[in-house]
Amino acid sequence: MKKLFDDVSGACSRQLTKTYSTSFSTAVRMLAPSIRQDVYNIYGFVRLADEIVDSFLDYRQQTLLDQLRTQTYEAVSDGISLNPVLNAFQETVNRYDMPMKMIDDFLRSMETDLNKKTYDSKEEYDLYIYGSADVVGLMCLHVFVKGDAKKFDELKASAMRLGSAFQKVNFLRDFKADFELLGRVYFPGTDFETLSDLDKKNIIADIHEDLEQGFQGIKRLPIEARLGVYVAYRYYRALLGRLNRIASEDLKKRRIRVPNYSKLTLFARCYLDHKLNLI
Repeated sequence: MKKLFDDVSGACSRQLTKTYSTSFSTAVRMLAPSIRQDVYNIYGFVRLADEIVDSFLDYRQQTLLDQLRTQTYEAVSDGISLNPVLNAFQETVNRYDMPMKMIDDFLRSMETDLNKKTYDSKEEYDLYIYGSADVVGLMCLHVFVKGDAKKFDELKASAMRLGSAFQKVNFLRDFKADFELLGRVYFPGTDFETLSDLDKKNIIADIHEDLEQGFQGIKRLPIEARLGVYVAYRYYRALLGRLNRIASEDLKKRRIRVPNYSKLTLFARCYLDHKLNLI
């Protein structure tokens, strides 16, 4: 009897993903159907928390985040939630027996966004990225390896590096909006007004290293997941290339994006690489 509600819940997570991120939803569609919905379910949950801390500025954000935390724990424990997005998420968490600590770490980083605007040390920065990005990659990895603990352990480090790379690219792309709308600067020891080309060069070099380590893991992913993750990797690499080509002053003035025509070319090349076994 619950199947109809579960189907509606999954549809909510799919629509949420497609509405908020066309690029990510394209990558998800490149995953095998057997794992695609679970990734939508993870993204739906992550997006709820992101919206609370980034968008709902005129509401009681701490209260909303506390409610999300409580409702998420209850959903996983009970195997159901009247919130369709949480109902879909708990199904994925329970199907793959994901550790609750991953959810704890993610929500802890989200809460940090409510109270912290700058990061004084690399340790603080790395801890935030672990919770906000790395564990999301690990949740997805649980899905990709379908519960194979040995394969998970083999790919865990590279999945975290890929998650870190994606998050750092987001920080660089959103440098202007994060500061002007939210008062945040994530890169340690970096000041919005004084960001130099050398600062940007060092940040990009760090991201390139993460991307390279992450790519090594992509090549060892199960075939059902490889193309979808490769598409996301190539998209972020293209975005980073555009960020690399502009002056640091431009980061403070506009948001850099990959044009739609470039995305189409990129996706086609990824598919060709996949068909030719070049990944």
